[in-house]
Amino acid sequence: MQKGAVLEMHGICKYFPGVRALQDVDFTLRTGEIHALMGENGAGKSTLIKVLTGVYGKDCGEIHIAGHEGPAVIRSPQDAQNIGISTVYQEITLCPNLTVAENMFIGRTKGIGTNWKMMNRRTREILDSLGIPATPKQQLGSCSIAVQQMVAIARAVDMECKVLILDEPTSSLDEQEVEKLFGLMRDLRAKGVGIIFVTHFLDQVYAVCDRITVLRDGQLVGEYVIEDLPRVQLVSKMLGKDLDDMADIKKESGIDESVVLEGTPVLEAKGLCSNAGIKPFDFSIQKGEVNGFTGLLGSGRSECVRAIFGADRVTGGEVQMDGKSVKIKKPLDAMKNGIGYLPEDRKGDGIVGDLSVRENIILALQVLKGFFKPFSRSQAEAFADEYIKLLEIKTASSDTPIKSLSGGNQQKCILARWLLTNPEYLILDEPTRGIDIGTKIEIQKLVLKLASEGKSVTFISSEIDEMLRTCSRLVVMRDRKAVGELTGEDLTQSKIMDTIAGGEAK
Repeated sequence: MQKGAVLEMHGICKYFPGVRALQDVDFTLRTGEIHALMGENGAGKSTLIKVLTGVYGKDCGEIHIAGHEGPAVIRSPQDAQNIGISTVYQEITLCPNLTVAENMFIGRTKGIGTNWKMMNRRTREILDSLGIPATPKQQLGSCSIAVQQMVAIARAVDMECKVLILDEPTSSLDEQEVEKLFGLMRDLRAKGVGIIFVTHFLDQVYAVCDRITVLRDGQLVGEYVIEDLPRVQLVSKMLGKDLDDMADIKKESGIDESVVLEGTPVLEAKGLCSNAGIKPFDFSIQKGEVNGFTGLLGSGRSECVRAIFGADRVTGGEVQMDGKSVKIKKPLDAMKNGIGYLPEDRKGDGIVGDLSVRENIILALQVLKGFFKPFSRSQAEAFADEYIKLLEIKTASSDTPIKSLSGGNQQKCILARWLLTNPEYLILDEPTRGIDIGTKIEIQKLVLKLASEGKSVTFISSEIDEMLRTCSRLVVMRDRKAVGELTGEDLTQSKIMDTIAGGEAK
């Protein structure tokens, strides 16, 4: 092994029927470094991690771990854990109904012979040493998502891991929580732990990482010191081509933002509020407009659109469409009024994992038609094939279970579902979360193309620069109420942050 390396992977290959997932991939992790593993969805990141952790068996290549003589044999996650490899996933895999200490020692206790005093004391020591704001006897479910992530990391550290894999750990965290997590990562780096950091957030990579390895189409593009790889070059290497100037996305769409949209709004909400704690708000959108809700996590931006769509119970206010009052008490009411909704939680509220790509795409249209009037197989296949081609969904066939697709392609399937219903008004809540940069740009361009064709779109994203690239008007949320509305020259990142922090936009 190279001097200072804690992990080396050489010539790793992995094949699935008809798919080359990994081809001769090398990866080196040094002791006491944070190493970003980057690439588009489908580049091979997840497959490489699953080979390393024993979820998948490799078809060729070798894995070496510091202190372990000869190539490591990793046939299961338990094998990986036994030689010092631990993984913390985006979705917390601990038990929220147990205490922090019980979660720390899952699989390591002795039933009725458990030394609870020792377990709580050791948990207190590790929590204090890592600066984690939790207590041993506290129920894990009462902790924030960020603290739960930290407890999962603490468990890995206490099991003396040499390699810590963090797979999209920040996707559900706000900025302060991300900083706390980064502080913990830096502490672990100083203690000699090698960290593999998988994320789609470029800012986070450059904030905390030492080196970057880029994969594309199952192959190694290269390994780079962070200071030697500017962001534009990183994106180009991930995509395999020069990145279009993202500021030109609106220009390419053909939308003239100087045109003032007038007339009766497609949808107008007056004093709308819901059982999710949203304070009464007013909102409207014109034909061919892209607008959005922005604010920090928990500000109420998602709850606003859930109220509009009838996903949360409306407790007051009125909704009008094309100037006429409509009753939207449930999502089906919204669908019948020409509203589509891509939810924030793709896995929980979007895809039906065990159904095929075809069944997921036709789902909303089938609901509108009625389940007692099913589409013929040929009709369903024609609908699915049209949108698979239109949105360039990467799937072996329309019969493929949607859960086996990458996150970006799952998101495209949900988009296809709603486009198939030909909605007058489309709500997209975090449509690009957790997907690669190339697909993000495709979705942004699609949103603006829909607007140029006369569709009305509400777009929500945690990434302010993405909102600025797509929206011509933003409603700013704070503490579950609207605190300002920005258009024109006020659509800047600094103005948005000032409004979030200080009140209504001037």
